Amino acid sequence: MKITRQEIDAQNGVLKVEIAAADYQSKVKAALDKYRKTAKIPGFRPGHVPAGLIQKQYGKSVLLEELNKITNDALYRYVIDEKLELLGNPLPIENGVEGSFDAPQDFTFSYEIGYSPSFELPISSKTKMEYHSVKIDKKLLDKQTEDLRRRYGKLISSAEVSDKDMVMGKFEELDANGVKEGGISHSTTISMEFLENKKGSKLLIGKKINDAFELDLTLVSKGPEDAAAMLGLSPEAYAELDAKFQFTVNDIKRMEMAELNEELFQKLFGDEVKTEAEMNKRIEEDLARMFEEDADRLFTKKVFDMLFAETKMSFPEAFLKRWIKSSSEKPVSDEDLDREFDAYLNSLKWQLIQTKIFKDNNIQLTNEEVINFTKSLVIGNYAQYGLPAPDDAELTETAKRLLQNKEQANGIYDRLAEGKLTAYFKSTVTLSKKELPYDDFVALAQA
Repeated sequence: MKITRQEIDAQNGVLKVEIAAADYQSKVKAALDKYRKTAKIPGFRPGHVPAGLIQKQYGKSVLLEELNKITNDALYRYVIDEKLELLGNPLPIENGVEGSFDAPQDFTFSYEIGYSPSFELPISSKTKMEYHSVKIDKKLLDKQTEDLRRRYGKLISSAEVSDKDMVMGKFEELDANGVKEGGISHSTTISMEFLENKKGSKLLIGKKINDAFELDLTLVSKGPEDAAAMLGLSPEAYAELDAKFQFTVNDIKRMEMAELNEELFQKLFGDEVKTEAEMNKRIEEDLARMFEEDADRLFTKKVFDMLFAETKMSFPEAFLKRWIKSSSEKPVSDEDLDREFDAYLNSLKWQLIQTKIFKDNNIQLTNEEVINFTKSLVIGNYAQYGLPAPDDAELTETAKRLLQNKEQANGIYDRLAEGKLTAYFKSTVTLSKKELPYDDFVALAQA
């Protein structure tokens, strides 16, 4: 058996596998002998079917099967031994078979191959990248403290509406005579804190229980779907509605924030915090940890965008299109392939960039890391519901079970890989650190 390689260009090549009769004859004979022992053919006892009849019925299919096995094994070994970096797998060339299946002797099978592009990454210690983080100032600390106090506060009744109250009331459809008999009537809640329309807020503030007044739903809703829900209608029914409504205030609830005392500190942090100063320090540390993850994600995306834009690659596109169509489980039309091909190339490009980074820098994901990371996710899920985590043995079993789910496993591997990439980027490029107010950071992240 012999394999030769012909270079078409920098992106494409052809592999020819030459198989002599001596390479396959004994394998074909052994396979046919096995068929002869097990074949059930009317008129013959098992194991006594004439060899000529077995050859006639199964000879060509067995020959083809054995040739496929020999060829595939040979191609696999050749690619490994020659250290070829290919995209996809060798693809049989149409009409690329030399040899006769009717009078089998020597065969030659031709395959086209597509080479993975050679490229350099534009990243080094000379690369300068901005690293934006959140400035944890007094305004942010005060807001976080207020949120915590509100979360552990309690609802109390209020005499009149203020800017952060919850207003419980009823919408009633109006006609020329007032409240329409048999018209739409539906109770709802309006949260003043989240009203976006200033005119609506101004109209409600100062209102008291039992106050009734005409109220335009567009002033207190976030859009047609929200307005429909306030009236207990479907969006379709609301779209056809042409009516005015009266709103009657039935109750006003106000969040009385929890006091900054040891009882709150205990609920929030256990025995670790006993004073307001200690609470502020702890909140600042927690925010710093949380925002560091956000800053890392933003930074990693910026580096990724830079690498993707500045790394030059060319692909054997015609080969890749043929390979996608031949390897797909379902038929792929040319129209679908053309429509999705650019997205496929972009995904392939990033995959090659990431693979090169991992390979060139000996970055690896070990099984122990994957298990431990998955266990930490499980512990986090227990903590979210205020439950104690199980012992290590049960955690390990749960982690292994989760990793058997392909979709969950891929998500975990992606998160770990991103963490490795972030660490590599931060240790490689020159960082220009810049603190931003929280709102500016959010705007930058969403841009």
